Amino acid sequence: MNAERVSQSSYWLETAPAGAPAPPPDADLSVDVAVVGGGIAGLSTAWELARRGREVAVLEAGRLAAGVTGHTTAKLTALHTLVYDHLRRTRGPGGARLYARSQSAAIRYAEDMVNELDIDCDWEEATAFTYAENPRHVEKLRAEAKAAHEAGLPAEFVTETELPFPVAGAVRVTGQAQFHPRKYLLALADDLRRHGGSVYEDTRVVGLTEGEPCTLATEAGVSVRAREVVIATHYPVFDRALLFTRLSPRRELVVAGVVDEERAPRDMYITPEQSTRSVRTAPLGDGQRLLIVTGEHFTPGTADVEERFARLSSWAEARFPGVALTHRWATQDNDSTDSVPLVGPFRPGSRHTYVATGFGGWGLSGGIMAGQLLSDLIAGRTAEWSGLYDPRRVASVVREGGAFLKHQAKVARHFVGDRVPPLTGLGPDDIARGDGAVVRMGTGQYAVHRDEAGQLHAVSASCTHLGCAVAFNRAEKAWECPCHGSRFAPDGQVLQGPAVRPLKKRDL
Repeated sequence: MNAERVSQSSYWLETAPAGAPAPPPDADLSVDVAVVGGGIAGLSTAWELARRGREVAVLEAGRLAAGVTGHTTAKLTALHTLVYDHLRRTRGPGGARLYARSQSAAIRYAEDMVNELDIDCDWEEATAFTYAENPRHVEKLRAEAKAAHEAGLPAEFVTETELPFPVAGAVRVTGQAQFHPRKYLLALADDLRRHGGSVYEDTRVVGLTEGEPCTLATEAGVSVRAREVVIATHYPVFDRALLFTRLSPRRELVVAGVVDEERAPRDMYITPEQSTRSVRTAPLGDGQRLLIVTGEHFTPGTADVEERFARLSSWAEARFPGVALTHRWATQDNDSTDSVPLVGPFRPGSRHTYVATGFGGWGLSGGIMAGQLLSDLIAGRTAEWSGLYDPRRVASVVREGGAFLKHQAKVARHFVGDRVPPLTGLGPDDIARGDGAVVRMGTGQYAVHRDEAGQLHAVSASCTHLGCAVAFNRAEKAWECPCHGSRFAPDGQVLQGPAVRPLKKRDL
């Protein structure tokens, strides 16, 4: 794939423009509920509450559904790779059943809303598959099929799929769905407004004071008072709950292109092999569909992204001969250390603050589920699966001690290693046009980028979240923090949290 000939933006954002942004608040305001974050978890929660008569305000740092949700693969399924055999062992058969019921209920609920609101979002029912090509992984698939079936999903082990290459085996679950996530969420936002809710874009929240009421501070200096606050910023932008110790950021790449309809797979596929390969298609009309391939996951700030894009493109072109690649983009998610999202009260002792995070790549069903769960909690009701997702859970963290300690060791290496002066390294004169590097100058580390015109720009190399050193992603022209996944533009402006402050400018 020639990267210069393809769109570098998400297909979902290109095909669902949102018009002029909703302006930030121009004065302090008070509401019943303030929802921080305008992705699927935040909008689903706000919409639920507005329909129940609450006065709700959504505060989005950028544009609605343009962050993680706008860059997803857009599969709406309860089959989450190999999660059920894992849950059966770590949370027991009851925990696996609650997970399956809650995720399946989210799919059916979304379908009902598409019909009720008459949302044109390319909704299609599809079958979900987790497959393997290597015969050595067949037993894992058999165990997953059995665990998923026992959890209540219509799961079975099969050896045949519609993919244009053989598989050693697969878990098959019918009755799942795929759709255009941004068209769905923009329609939800419109209905939210019809029910009296408010939406504010380009409104970055930088502070939270818990109390009765709670107070949010925005970057522009406006205060928002709310009886209840929901933090749905993908990665929580406030650290007092120490959730960053239980979340590991993961970035994945996406390539997409046109295939003839008669040769296009109609179902949804994923394999954990080869650093993940996820496949689905979306309708284009005129006898064509859009092939969407996701994979090559890595920790932000640690990979040669161009090389990984090339690897993923080559895989797509080899497995689907004749595909004409037209788009490429990247997405990011957070894995919890026990493989279950964190949805519920923000921290022990919280009475009016809630969080939704850690969806592990399955944020569409998870976000819709979170909207229902959090709106129930705010209304004083408890869903049957509230305990499963409760962020305050301790027992599961103990059971998942290995994953927890592995994540902390990786972060600790950055905290220590990023502060040790390198023996050798690049200087500003060594940086090519369009590239960037962290260079040591005197006693400080500078993140230096040379733009396409040859001009150098320098900012602090220390992430404003907790101080890890950033690294440059040449493919996406961004500084990335490998500790907790914060991302910054070349000039230091925040692209993605948990950081809420830009990198400080430095004078070369």
